[in-house]
Amino acid sequence: MSTQEEQVIAVLEKIRPYIQRDGGDVEFVALKDGIVTVNMLGACADCLSLDDTLKDGIEALVLEEVEGITQVILANPNPY
Repeated sequence: MSTQEEQVIAVLEKIRPYIQRDGGDVEFVALKDGIVTVNMLGACADCLSLDDTLKDGIEALVLEEVEGITQVILANPNPY
């Protein structure tokens, strides 16, 4: 049985090719108290659809596949 962190990373690895196809990337930063922290890189860092990608894509899949996760947040949210 893998740890919760390993499960989260495995889900992110499944998502990465789709994000990379659009010139971006996602990077696991931390997991604490059911909250996953990620960095969005490349084209994703300044994308207007970042919130949708994070909440409707990444967070939805992680919550569905990894028990005990409650939220996915950005390590360095865009100030605008």
